[in-house]
Parts: sequence; C-alpha cells; structure tokens
Amino acid sequence: MPSSLQFLSGSEIRQKFLDFYAQRGHKILPSASLVPEDPTVLLTIAGMLPFKPIFLGQRSPQSPRATTSQKCIRTNDIENVGRTARHHTFFEMLGNFSFGDYFKKQAIAWAWELCTEVFNLPPQNLVVSVFREDREAFDLWNKEIGIPPHRIQRMGEDDNFWVSGPTGPCGPCSEIYYDFHPEKGDDINLEDDTRFIEVYNLVFMQYNRDAAGNLTPLQNQNIDTGMGLERMAQVLQKVPNNYETDLIFPIIKTAAEIAGIDYTQADEKTKVSLKVIGDHVRAVVNMIADEIRASNIGRGYVLRRLIRRAVRHGRLIGIEGRFLTQVADTAIALCESAYPNLRQRYEAIQTELAREEANFLRTLERGEKLLEEIIEKVKDSGANQINGKDAFTLYDTYGFPLELTQEIAEEQRITVDIAGFKRAMEEQQNRGKEAHETIDLTVQGSLDKLAENIHTTKFLGYHQLSSNAQVQVILVNGKSVEEAEARTEVQVVLDRTPFYAESGGQIGDRGVFINAKDVEDKNVGWLLVSVGNVKKESDFFVHFGRVEKGNLRVGDTVIAQVNISSRRRAQANHTATHLLQAALRQIVDSSISQAGSLVDFDRLRFDFNCPRAITSEELQDIEDCVNNWIGEAHRAEIAEMAIADAKEKGAIAMFGEKYGDVVRVVDFQGVSMELCGGTHVSNTAEIGLFKIVSETGISSGIRRIEAVSGQAVLDYLNVRDRVIRDLGDRFKAKPEELPNRITNLQNELKANQKELAALKAELAIAKSDQLLIGAESVGEFKIIVAELGNVDTEALKTAAERLQQKLGNAAVILASVPEPDKVSLVAAFSPDVNKKGLQAGKFIGQIAKICGGSGGGRPNLAQAGGRDPSKLKAALESARNLLVEGLQ
Repeated sequence: MPSSLQFLSGSEIRQKFLDFYAQRGHKILPSASLVPEDPTVLLTIAGMLPFKPIFLGQRSPQSPRATTSQKCIRTNDIENVGRTARHHTFFEMLGNFSFGDYFKKQAIAWAWELCTEVFNLPPQNLVVSVFREDREAFDLWNKEIGIPPHRIQRMGEDDNFWVSGPTGPCGPCSEIYYDFHPEKGDDINLEDDTRFIEVYNLVFMQYNRDAAGNLTPLQNQNIDTGMGLERMAQVLQKVPNNYETDLIFPIIKTAAEIAGIDYTQADEKTKVSLKVIGDHVRAVVNMIADEIRASNIGRGYVLRRLIRRAVRHGRLIGIEGRFLTQVADTAIALCESAYPNLRQRYEAIQTELAREEANFLRTLERGEKLLEEIIEKVKDSGANQINGKDAFTLYDTYGFPLELTQEIAEEQRITVDIAGFKRAMEEQQNRGKEAHETIDLTVQGSLDKLAENIHTTKFLGYHQLSSNAQVQVILVNGKSVEEAEARTEVQVVLDRTPFYAESGGQIGDRGVFINAKDVEDKNVGWLLVSVGNVKKESDFFVHFGRVEKGNLRVGDTVIAQVNISSRRRAQANHTATHLLQAALRQIVDSSISQAGSLVDFDRLRFDFNCPRAITSEELQDIEDCVNNWIGEAHRAEIAEMAIADAKEKGAIAMFGEKYGDVVRVVDFQGVSMELCGGTHVSNTAEIGLFKIVSETGISSGIRRIEAVSGQAVLDYLNVRDRVIRDLGDRFKAKPEELPNRITNLQNELKANQKELAALKAELAIAKSDQLLIGAESVGEFKIIVAELGNVDTEALKTAAERLQQKLGNAAVILASVPEPDKVSLVAAFSPDVNKKGLQAGKFIGQIAKICGGSGGGRPNLAQAGGRDPSKLKAALESARNLLVEGLQ
C-alpha cells in the first residue's frame, strides 16, 4: 500500500465527501431512518432507497442534486460478518445523486477528481469497470480521464447493470476499484479481494425496461452513486480490514477489554467473535435509535437476532455476565456526531439492550444445556446431524434461534436438518390452521383453474349493504359444481358483492343470499344461502355458507344482503382500534406501532410494540381519551390518494401490509389518520362507548390490549353486574364492600396455609427423627436414604437439613410423593462428604433422572423433582449404592 496515502478519520472522509459535492451544487440531506417509507422493504438497505420514489417518477425532488451519508442495514450474508475483511450488517453509504440534471460525463469526472485530488488515491492504484456494452463510459474513462484500456474492465449484466425490478428504470454501472498491489502487473482479476476493493459505484439510470424486456431511453436520466465509508477508511487508514478502522475498532477494543483479551495477540476465532460484536453493536444502537424494538416479527426480529448473536459471541470469548450496554456506550460516542438521535435516544437504547440481553442469557442457559445433551446424543450415535424436530423444540419451546443452533453445532462439526426443522414448523402451523380455520385448502387451486373464465369480484360494501349479484362459481369440498342443493356447505363467488372479506385484521361479513326471482315475483323472499364468513383469495371474494332452501345454480341472480347489525359492530370496533392506537401514541409513546390486530363483531384486539407493561393509570387515561374522542363526534374523511401524498399528510402505514400506488386513507381529523381498507363508522359518536378489557404481554416487546365497543360494552357490563350481584349475595355485602371482604378472607387463608405448613414441617421432623436410629455407617460417615410419604418439598428440605446437622459427618437423601404424579427429592451433604467428591446438586440431579425428572443446587444442599413415582424405589436404591461407593 503506498506510504503517500494521507490518513483520514472516518468522520473526515464523510465530511470531505459531503463538502465536495455541496461545493458542486448538491444539497446535503440527512440520513433517512433505517425504517424505510416503503412498506415492502424491511430495512433501509442502500443509499438510494430514500430516493426510490423520485427515480420511479412518483415524487418530485427537493433539489436536482443531492448528497448524503446514509446508514444502512443488510443481513442477507450475516454468516460472513467477522470472517471476511468487508462484510457488515451496518454500514454507511456516501452518495451523490442527480435527478434529471447532470449525467455520465460529469459523474465520472467528479468521481475521479474526488478520489485522486481530495482523497489523494494514486491513479496507478485505481482500476475501473464498465458494462460491456457501455462504449460511452469506456471512452470517458479512457479518453477524458486518461485511464489505459487494460485497466478498464468490461463486465457483464450481472455485475454492471442496475435494475429496479423486472420492469422500470435501469442502466449500466461503472465501478472504481483500489488496487493494493499494482506491482503485480496488469493481470487483473477484480474477483481477487486480497488485491482489489471496490470503493465507488456509479449507476447511470438511462433506460426504461418494459414487460417484453425492451429498453427505451428515459426522458430524465439520473445518477445514483455509492461509496462505502468503511471501505474508503480501510484504504486511507492503511489497515488490513474494515473492522480495524476508527469507525469500528474502538467498539472491538471495549469488548476485548471486558473479556480481558489483547486483540493483537488473539487467535483468529477470537478475533472473529470480537468483530461480530463490534459490527452488531454498531447496528443495534442505530436500529433502536430509529425506534425499532426487539420482537419475533419483521425488523424487530432482525434486531433481536443481532443482539443475541452479539451476546453469544461474548460468551464464546469468555464474557459471562452482561456487557452490551458498556460496549454500546462506545458505539454511541463514535457515531453521535453524525447521528445525533443516538444521544437523544440513549436511555431507550440502554433499556432495550439490558432487557434483551438479560432475557437471552436466561434463554441461553436453558437452551445451551439442552443443546449440549442433543449434541452428545448425536455424537454417541455416530451421526453428524441434529434432527429437525430437536432443533424445532429448541426454537419453539426454549426460544433458541435456529441460526444459533446451527452456529453452535458447526463448532462441533455437526450440521442441522433444516428441511426437518421446516417440516416441524409447517406441522405446527397446520395444526394451528386446523384449529382456527374452516377454509378448504383446495379452494384456491380451483379458483386458479377457473380464473380465466370468470371476472374478479367487484366490491360494493363501502356504500351498499345489499345488491343484486350473479353466481359465478360454486365450490363443494373444493370442487367446482354447477348446482348445490339444500343442506350443502358451499363456497360461492359472485360477480359483485357488498360483503367485506376478511382483511387487515377485520373479520368477514355475515349475511344471506336471497332468491332474486321470488322478490321480483312479489313472493315472500325466502332464504337461499346463509353466509358465515367471506375471505379474499387473489381477486375473488369467496363467500363461505350453507344452502338452506332450494337449489343454488351457477348463473343465478341473487340479492346479497349483509347482516346490518354485525357490520355496524365490526365497523365500530375497527374505528375504535384506530382511536386506541392514536391514544397509545399520545399517552404512552409516540413511537408505538401496530404489530397485529383482530376486529371481530363482539370485540377488538390490538397488538403493539412496547418494551413494558402499560400501567393501570395509563390504561384508564387511554380509555378516557378514546371515549372523549367518541363524545366529540369526529367525522370520518375517507379518500383515495397516491401513497406518497398519504405519507406526506402523516398517514400511518402498517409494516407487512402490501400497498399499491393508490391507497385508501381513513382520517378522523385531529385524532387519527391511517392507510386502511376496512369499514368504519362515519362519525366517532356512532361507536357509543369504549371499554378496555385486558392488557397483557404476548411475547418479548409485544403487548396486547383487548377491548369492546358499542353494544358489546353493555353485554360486557351486564355479565360483570351479574357476577357482582352473585358475590354480594354470597358474602352478604354491598358491591363497594366486596374488596375488603375478599381481602380479609385472603388474609385468613394465608394464615391458615402458613399454620398448615408449620404443622406439616413438624410432622416431617417427627417422622425424620425416627430415621436417626436406622442411620447406616459407611466408614467415618453416616448415611440416611429414605422416603417420607406425601410430605411436601419445603418440609422435606427442612427435615433433610435437620437430620444432616444432627448426624454431623453425614449424607442424607430424602424423598416423598406429595402428589400422584410428582416426586420430590432432597440431598443434604456435610463438608467432609463434599471433600470425597460428592456434590449434592450433581448427585440429586442424577438420581432424579431415574424418576423422569431433573434438579440441582449447592454442593451441600439441593433438591430435585420427578414425574414417575413408580421408579422411586429404584432411584433410592441407586442413591444408597452410589453413596456407599463414594464414601468408602
């Protein structure tokens, strides 16, 4: 590497880049959040992503030229982090952008000037690549810049042609590479990453690709560039990899100091773990700063996975306790000048990391113990793979990530049956579907076959609750039929429908199909089909129902009529859900976001991201706030608009929902504005009342509120009124006297239970005293191994301790069967017994396995449990034999 290179810090590189382009008419824009506006993308993965709507022509630019330092997260190659010189999850992408202003010639000239005159990279150390068909770019590099032809590499479409998707804007790329070893000559292979590193990528967005693959020139040609800050820092700071730059190494150094390790003297495996910690901590502090919370879904799962990998690698280098918050301090100090929200969100970052680390350490202890047993079994059997069911048990029961199981297994040169894991997961999902779904899985296949011959369903239900419709498809047991007779379960597709199909958490409408011919003939309209649910499959609304009378035929005209009462309840609950989210954001935390919902006819459920339980005072405030909004009679303003316009107005989008270019915005002015396709009241006053029923945690970082509204509030209160009356009659007390009466009874019960426990302990001691006479001598020790009937665990423990103290130099094993399917075991060993190599915790755990249980504790006192009392006699015999053998 040339000694003439000028050392620049990461901060200096970032600032020089931005200043260079600002001096050339570019507007410096702040980094966008790691949570992208585009709901189809999980995280911000590239510097150009915030400008995607501009490149696609969906939004006008603030300025024709822009420059940014954009923070990004990518986890697609997470297994390479720490193992290669340049793979990261979190990285900063420096970029300059032109929106229909300058193009190829200027972009190339400025890129070269920046590299050679600002960063002072020697021209002889630079190599460029161009798309093989881009003669213009080749000539610019060769004739205008003066790069010899042999140092301009022509590359194929996979490497040097950017596309936004199957259709849309696209164009060739040109990349600048730094050559660490120009002395090796002109035999250039850009795949050799020991010699070459890509430092700057220029994308020339000049074509539009249509569905047939044809390219036509864009009216406005754009420039999108990216320079990896960490890569340029590696070059200018003359270090062997990105991790040893001043952008990351201070974080690594902090982790190494906590572990008591000298990085320079560490082996490669230890360095990999330190690099993973450095990378991941930098990523997670920025994610939490951008209001991402750990969870088991979406970007929350990415955050949790990164935190857990960092903790795991901390364990691998000998860090036993908590350490992430200390390392995070270093990461925050490094990045806060560029990203001030890190300091502003300092408390939230530290709280989230501390909570997640503590939870995962508990998970690790449980999961690692079981995984060790599984790996031992695999080795003992001579196999080299953990079966999928065991991996799934670790994941499902112990919360142990599959990726972590793979990593630990790989350390032991064992693989994991991923296909088996996926099968086990699918089996569980299918069990869940069987329990909760009535949809026939063959319905979609039948619809796909019929799709070419029928029209998609036209939805009328926003404005109509009844309409004439023609029967297009009848399915019975998933098969298409022309006619269905009475008492047949059917799935029906109409050409149009007022029925809302289950979507966005809202349940599908109920109602009926009435024979239209009878209505026309002025006969009494008789029920033809009762509809119990509606689901949307592709572009068809599938009505699930039962033919009650007569025959239903394809081609029949029916009157599709929604149950008005059910619809009103559903739309009241749906609007109440919107008001609930608005109240949560106003009272608890403005960053709260939806993680799931259910809008039923008689209740609503709202899941949201929040790291703590909502207090009872906050719940009351939320309920009061929603009811105030209901009483204020806010009118609904519902409109369709471009998604960019909706977001600009402040409409909330839910991650995971697929939105088109045009969206439906439900706005209760001054209260709530959301993108939503559901049905709603026209005025909040129609809801009537709102009542929170419960607030619980459903997983780490995810809370759930269940509530009722409208008529359901009266139903809810009537049930509770009956309960209060019944309790008043039983306790001969007025409603307001019940809390004190119940508290007194609870206190009496506790006192009685305490007295009973004392009596049981006395009984156990009395029984145990009789065992002193039969104590067996083994050399200088006394041993007692006995069963004490149905004595409970605490009394058993008291008896064992007392016996050991009375005997002095002794080992006592006591057992009982307090319940029909429960075994209790206690071991009490004197210090001299410990000196013989016998530890109470390990000893009792081994005995408990015979009874189908486990346990452990201190060397002198431990307890265990089991599930098979029939094996207790054998377990006690084994305990006696092991004691005799160990104490002789």
